[in-house]
Amino acid sequence: MKIGILGVGFIGETLVRKLSAAGHDIRVANSRGPETLKDLAGQTGATAVTTAEALQGIDAVILSIPLNKMPPLKALLTDVPADVAIIDTSNYYPLRDGHIAALDEGQVESAWVAEQIGRPVTKAWNAVLAGTLRKNGKAKGEAGRTAIPVAGDDEAAKRIALDLVEATGFDAVDAGGIAESWRLQTGSPAYCTEPTVEELKLALAKADKAAGPLRRDAGMAVVLTFGDDYNNEDLLRVNRAATRFHRLQ
Repeated sequence: MKIGILGVGFIGETLVRKLSAAGHDIRVANSRGPETLKDLAGQTGATAVTTAEALQGIDAVILSIPLNKMPPLKALLTDVPADVAIIDTSNYYPLRDGHIAALDEGQVESAWVAEQIGRPVTKAWNAVLAGTLRKNGKAKGEAGRTAIPVAGDDEAAKRIALDLVEATGFDAVDAGGIAESWRLQTGSPAYCTEPTVEELKLALAKADKAAGPLRRDAGMAVVLTFGDDYNNEDLLRVNRAATRFHRLQ
């Protein structure tokens, strides 16, 4: 599959590495230009390109960029065919991103993203820590495989996202449509807690829409007290505690 990946933060870079290793044809772009991606391209076999070039002749595009970078993509996506799956990995943290009124008032994050870019999106890889994504991938059927939720309204696009999540080494779980994707946003027990498939299904069912933003901000406030001295396990413990996630025995 030909995939454009926009953004090479912790999640974006890891997806470049994993999906390239899985045999996909990856074009990767960032805001600083392809010359800054030569090392990553050389290590993975991906092709470093401009953002416009990353959107040409592809089957799917993965948006792994900050929320405030989404609106300018609208013009670039105008000529991208309607059957190209657009996958959103973003999350909203007001303490990091600044306040977005519509999201503070309860609009679902990926619905807001879709409005900004003028295209429907499928939500995936938002509910996994970068360290988890990098280290915890396992072969299909292997015990202890972590599950990742995927939400979207276009069934064909969702199928692509589900298959790509599996290709990164995780069990993909259909979490319904975008209207219900608040269940995998920050502050949900499904968010970055390393659940199994059964634990994820339970976490999605137990999500509390009103409590989610409060738990998100409480967790972020704790993380900020760590300064730069924290790791993936610290973030995992904070997310599990803040969202009242419980492992099944």
